[in-house]
Amino acid sequence: MYSKKKTISELLQQWRYDEELKQNIQHWHTLEAQPARCADFPDKLHPSIKKALNARGIEQLYTHQREAFDLAMQGQSFTAITPTASGKSYCYHLPVLQTILHNKSAHAIYLFPTKALAQDQKSDLNELIELMDEDILSYTYDGDTAPGIRQKIRKAGHIVMTNPDMLHSGILPHHTKWVALFENLKYIVIDELHTYKGVFGSHVAHVLRRLQRICAFYGSNPIIICTSATIRNPRELAESLTNTKHALIEKSGAPVGKKTFIFYNPPMIHPTFGVRRSSVLEVRDLSTRLFEAGIQTIIFAKSRVRVEMLVTYLKSLTAKKIADHSIQGYRGGYLPSERRQIEKGLRDGSIQMVVSTNALELGVDIGQLQACIMTGYPGNIASAWQQAGRAGRRQDEALIIYVAQSTALDQYVVNHPTYLLGSEPEQANINPENMLILMSHLKCAAFELPFSMDDTYGEFTVQELLAYLAEEGVLVKTSTQWYWMSDRFPAHDISLRSAAQENVVIIDKTTPTKTRVIGEMDTYSAMTLLHEEAIYIHQGTQFQVEDLDWEEKKAYVTEVDVDYFTDANLAVELKVLEEDKVAELGKATISYGDVGILAIPTIFKKIKLNEKHDNIGSGPINIPPMEMHTNATWISLNVPDNWSEDILTEALQGAAYALNQFIPLYVQCDRSDISVVPQVKAAHNEKPTLFIYDNYPGGIGLAAKVYDVILSLTEQSLNHVRNCPCKKGCPSCIGAQDSLNDSKSYVVKLLGYLASELTK
Repeated sequence: MYSKKKTISELLQQWRYDEELKQNIQHWHTLEAQPARCADFPDKLHPSIKKALNARGIEQLYTHQREAFDLAMQGQSFTAITPTASGKSYCYHLPVLQTILHNKSAHAIYLFPTKALAQDQKSDLNELIELMDEDILSYTYDGDTAPGIRQKIRKAGHIVMTNPDMLHSGILPHHTKWVALFENLKYIVIDELHTYKGVFGSHVAHVLRRLQRICAFYGSNPIIICTSATIRNPRELAESLTNTKHALIEKSGAPVGKKTFIFYNPPMIHPTFGVRRSSVLEVRDLSTRLFEAGIQTIIFAKSRVRVEMLVTYLKSLTAKKIADHSIQGYRGGYLPSERRQIEKGLRDGSIQMVVSTNALELGVDIGQLQACIMTGYPGNIASAWQQAGRAGRRQDEALIIYVAQSTALDQYVVNHPTYLLGSEPEQANINPENMLILMSHLKCAAFELPFSMDDTYGEFTVQELLAYLAEEGVLVKTSTQWYWMSDRFPAHDISLRSAAQENVVIIDKTTPTKTRVIGEMDTYSAMTLLHEEAIYIHQGTQFQVEDLDWEEKKAYVTEVDVDYFTDANLAVELKVLEEDKVAELGKATISYGDVGILAIPTIFKKIKLNEKHDNIGSGPINIPPMEMHTNATWISLNVPDNWSEDILTEALQGAAYALNQFIPLYVQCDRSDISVVPQVKAAHNEKPTLFIYDNYPGGIGLAAKVYDVILSLTEQSLNHVRNCPCKKGCPSCIGAQDSLNDSKSYVVKLLGYLASELTK
């Protein structure tokens, strides 16, 4: 298909002598291939399953697949953590199919975090069942399932594949229609366990408690099987998510292909200010080299805007070819049919290059890609390895290029490659105790089944909470039970995915007679990406937001052709609600407790699509603020009297930036999970204060961990800023600087002062 097609080895040999590239490559590391470790089929494995596996060319199982089968047959719930493309699905397919073949009334629920994954697994499982030549019925049940098929699934589906959202609002509240399923439920399968973290994971923990409560009501006690990419705390997460004990399978028997990692730092274009060339432009140039070499590549970018910018740049490579779709974007917000088409194109090779957000980190089968480019650090080690695993998925040689941004954490990673290559991945944190989430799902549980006077809910004692709900008028107490009495349907009021309850629908009205929905976006993101006059880019096509109906959650856009994109600012107001812990440390005070956040969109900027990304204009944003209650750690301190307010403001902003960059090193979270906001004069004590808060309503425990590691975090941030080669501060240490002050020296003094106070 490609006239200049090269192998990875040939390309790397050429790059080793390329002077332009060599000066930007900080580190070159190769992980050698590893052979498979196999085990014989279990003696009791059903002949039909053996026949199907043999038809796929499988004569033995990998050791982790055999271990999974044996545990399931012993009735033990377990969690399997193995790399991308290691055959994780057989860890649950084989025991589930084995059980159904011996008991035709047995059922299983498969939970996937997205509809795309469920569809992908359905195709794979149905092929396996066809090769078995057995009468086993598997279906996906989600928002796209036709009403006529739903009744058939409820009555006859041996394996029901769904997502947590559908289980939450479409299955559990209507459990009386699913009696056959719940009476005979033998397995609950939770795929991509590592995605169930933060507020989403905390919600899903309660959905699973409600599911188990309904199973107990119908007399079933299913085995729970979890599979996951590598995380630091898989057993802890699985047990916290499901409230059950789990065995752990952590040694993979699958073969691993040779992987070459290149750590690439864009060239410095302004040494005094520490400014490097845009990582997006460097990725564009590296991608062009891979495209011209015929290497099938996936490029990861961290935002919708960056994905669409790269797609716009790269599509110029095929502009002269009619109907050439070999370069595509892929992200949340695309319609399902569009995403399925892209996945198919990657598998059949008609798409050579795809630019994606982390939407393609998960296990959707996109075939055999040869190279992966990461535009900046993905936010955590687990995601980086998931992205890297997308290349060489069939055990062939793979190339992974990490292109650093100018941020402090990116520069730390590119200069310390062992952090990425040698460190354990992060923990995945959830907080089922979050009272907002707990109360929401307690309402759902009461709607589904009444509570008796001595019932618990999962591990929670809830009689006092039920009494509170009765006072609120949603429950009624009889002599023996608490019953739901409100006319509201509680599950419909709860979004599992975000603090916002609904998404904004994006409607293209370029052709007035033929309006169409082209995507959707969560409300928090929409504040800065779908305001009026925003440029929304979809598959490289630019649209301008003409009208945003915030009440109805609809954004009306028309196609435009402009040479700029838009970027928006959010102002954050913050107030202390309650102080739970406090430590007086010399002239500094560190506290932990509850805070209220008010996010206010302020202005947007128009940024030119050129090498310099010049600011060419701005305008106001007229969207109401959003409010959130969460947990925070905050540090208040006294500073030298001779510091002006301007100097103090810059010092606090620079210190906040540095601390924010290094928090993931200490509390094993994604960088977007937590925020650091400075206040020159905090409302509660009128002192200079740095607030570090969870970006989730009610909090998920991250700020509490920061409280315990604040000294180490401060010392790491101080050392990084002090040792940065820039003179007055730069994006690699204290963020972009708008003034001519020596901001860096004041940030060093502030962090040094704070570190010395914390050691007292």
